[in-house]
Amino acid sequence: MELRRKLLKGGVSATLLAPLLGAGLLTPGRVLASEWKRSAFTAQNAADALTRLGVAASAESREIEFKAPEIAENGGKVEIEILCKLPNTRSLLIIAEKNPMPLCAELNFSGKALPYARVQLKLAETMRIRAVARTADGRNHVAFREIKVTLGGCGG
Repeated sequence: MELRRKLLKGGVSATLLAPLLGAGLLTPGRVLASEWKRSAFTAQNAADALTRLGVAASAESREIEFKAPEIAENGGKVEIEILCKLPNTRSLLIIAEKNPMPLCAELNFSGKALPYARVQLKLAETMRIRAVARTADGRNHVAFREIKVTLGGCGG
C-alpha cells in the first residue's frame, strides 16, 4: 500500500513506472549489476588489489593514454581521463598506488564500446596512478602516470 501511495504522488513518472511494476519487470530485490569485488576494493595496497583481481602480471602499453595534471593543488578532486586504443578492451581498472584503499574503479565495456573513462579521484599524496586494461583474449595491459599532490585529499 505504501508503494502505491508513493507512485500516485509521483505524477507522470509514476504513470510510466506503474506498468513495469505491474508486469513484475521492476522488482526492488533484483539488481542488474556486476558483483562487487569487496576483497579487491578493500585491499590495503596496490599489489594485493591486483592479485585479488587476477591482474598482477601486466605488459606496459602505449595504447593506453592518460590525460591528468602533472601537479594537483588539491588531492580531494583530481580529474583524469583514460582512453584505451587496444582492440576488444573489456575493462579498465584505475589504481592510486599510495591511497589507503588503492583500487579506485573498475569499468566494464561490452561489444564495440569505446574504452574511455573520465573520473575524479581523491589522492592522499603524490603518487603513481595505474590504468590496467583487460582485453577479450585475457591479456592485461598497463600504463602509469605520476601526479604530484600539494594538498592531500584523504585526510592529509
